[in-house]
Amino acid sequence: MLKRFPHYKQMDQMDCGATCLRIVFKYYGQLVSIHKIRKLCQTTKNGVNLLGISEAAEKLGFRTYGVKLSLEQLSEVELPCILHWNQNHFVVLYKIKKGRYYISDPATGLVSYDEKEFSRNWFSTKELHEGLSLLLSPGPDFYQLDEEEPQLALKWSKVFTYFYKYKKLFIQLLLGMLLGTILQLVTPFLTQSVVDIGINTKNINFINLILIAQLMLFIGQTAVSFIRSWIMLHISTRVNISILTDLLIKIMKLPMNFFDLKTHGDLMQRMGDQQRVESFLTGNTLNTLFSIVNMLVFGGLLIIYNKLIFLIFFIATVLYTLWILAFMKVRRELDHKRFKISSDNQTYMVEMIQSIRDIKLNNSEKQKRWGWETLQARLFKFKVRSLALSQYQSIGSMAINQAKGILITYISAKAVIDGEITLGGMMAIQYIVGMVSNPVQQLLGFMQSYQDAKISMERLNEIYETEEEESLEKDYLQWIPEKKDIEIKNLTFRYFGAGNEPVFNKLNLTFPEGKTTAIVGMSGSGKTTILKLLMRFYDYEAGEITVGGKRLDQISQHTWRAACGMVMQDSHIFADTIENNIAVGEEVPQPEKVQEAIRIANLDDFITEQPFGLATKIGTAGKGISQGQKQRLLIARAVYKQPEFIFLDEATNSLDANNERVIIDNLETFFNNRTVVIVAHRLSTVKNADNIIVLEKGDIVEQGNHNQLTELKGKYYELVKNQLELGN
Repeated sequence: MLKRFPHYKQMDQMDCGATCLRIVFKYYGQLVSIHKIRKLCQTTKNGVNLLGISEAAEKLGFRTYGVKLSLEQLSEVELPCILHWNQNHFVVLYKIKKGRYYISDPATGLVSYDEKEFSRNWFSTKELHEGLSLLLSPGPDFYQLDEEEPQLALKWSKVFTYFYKYKKLFIQLLLGMLLGTILQLVTPFLTQSVVDIGINTKNINFINLILIAQLMLFIGQTAVSFIRSWIMLHISTRVNISILTDLLIKIMKLPMNFFDLKTHGDLMQRMGDQQRVESFLTGNTLNTLFSIVNMLVFGGLLIIYNKLIFLIFFIATVLYTLWILAFMKVRRELDHKRFKISSDNQTYMVEMIQSIRDIKLNNSEKQKRWGWETLQARLFKFKVRSLALSQYQSIGSMAINQAKGILITYISAKAVIDGEITLGGMMAIQYIVGMVSNPVQQLLGFMQSYQDAKISMERLNEIYETEEEESLEKDYLQWIPEKKDIEIKNLTFRYFGAGNEPVFNKLNLTFPEGKTTAIVGMSGSGKTTILKLLMRFYDYEAGEITVGGKRLDQISQHTWRAACGMVMQDSHIFADTIENNIAVGEEVPQPEKVQEAIRIANLDDFITEQPFGLATKIGTAGKGISQGQKQRLLIARAVYKQPEFIFLDEATNSLDANNERVIIDNLETFFNNRTVVIVAHRLSTVKNADNIIVLEKGDIVEQGNHNQLTELKGKYYELVKNQLELGN
């Protein structure tokens, strides 16, 4: 009897999205309360969107992908998936069969539709024959939901869950392995028959028959091996993508200070580590399983043929194994050194490519090349040690194998002379010994691969065990308080690292709602750090930051950053179109908002000059842009979000006077009724601020508007004195 697809009824009209996700959880064998899902989906009185469902699913262990699909594409995806229905509802599609589409609808129950009716409900518009879908696939964390404490570490049990969905393919592989073993088992008997019967009786017809049988066996073994390779390719590719996707999802959830402590090379090498784990699981593990089966079968056959030869083989195998295991500890140490040197090498190469202009400007090509050559020398020394270790292992193992082979040949030849076995029996024994020796070597290779994979797992766990920015156990606010005042109370903060002095010690500061506050001061006074703390890039030691009376760390990171527009000194321009660089994070940019952002950032002339307008590619893979153009694009990006809070860090320091004047005038209007914090040195940027705060070594030394601070003729006056003189 077929298992009935699970179904839940939605609690109210706006609960369909959360209920759909609950249905999918039940299908995969997990019971999650609707209250928890509703909270993670951020369901409001207006319901939930596909993004909210996707984020909730990922927090609970799914991998998700929101896409627009045609009917043909939909028939190829993994089911169940969640569909956007009638533009105001969500349903679960769980089966497509003979032109009918089977739906679990939280509002009506389990229903089915023909293609025409299904299309009418699912397609976004009549013109575009596509519909919105959320594809879901359980990741390793999904199977840990029942545990009280979240299991952050990447354990072998969790890794094996990647293979669960391919269990049918694994059954086919095992059957193929069994068939391969049976075919190989027949070979020594055929070989013995050719010698003992065909040659001894001079029966050429019998020999022909046996050779034809061997040819058929060869064709069968080749076919089995061919099919097995294709199945392995299918599994390994998909598993590799799944593991890498989950690793990227985890990396994206890590706090900013994690990336401050890791180099490019570190992260790239860890990407390589996951490939070693995947290779071990999909390649060595299954091949070793096949080898163990062969070893047991042919080992038993060897006992039947000659117990003394089996005993010699067994002793030699034990010696061979002990010899290989003796090098395991040294291999582990070498692998850690390989990782470190490779990481340094990769980081150095990335740095050289990114800084090639500065290298040329400073004529430092030779010094940088020498630095690279020093790294290559270290890499060469490492390879020499690795080769020496490999040679020691090879020489010892080859000596043991050769001695074993010679001794077995002598004993079997003597047995033929003494009449204990036939010549065909001797040849069969040689074949069987070869068949048993290969699995032993594969088994030891498996042990080395396991050691490599285990080391890689340990390094990957440094990522998986790092706490994420937001804990699932904590209930974050999904809305911004009505009052937009930001207050910093008794704040103490120091950057990570032993011996670092506090940047701030019991700092108290207020950024009033709807007002523009400017922060000025000498370099290193803590101006940019305040903005980074407001954006929650770092945690502080003591004190608190509040927004409208609510602690900032109680507000969801996603919610807070969605309400903020920020221009940092080191903000990045992506290798994408101008439009996508302005509307970052949106699949379909809104033309009205894009045009408004372009107007405020004074980008019209720049875009008009481009060959493809807004569709012109810029960044590393496209057209190069100047620093001034980059800053205007970053301002446009911040404006596009229409944020309630705006944080600008030296946002106009690369602009010419004309552009700066136009943009500042435009921003003055845009700043109305928004809470704005500006870090700048230029007088033109800060003089119109409602309040100017002067920082020195993390302390507030002056505060007031431009006129008040100028008349005071203190620290602020000293900072802008030259600009005041130029202005007069």
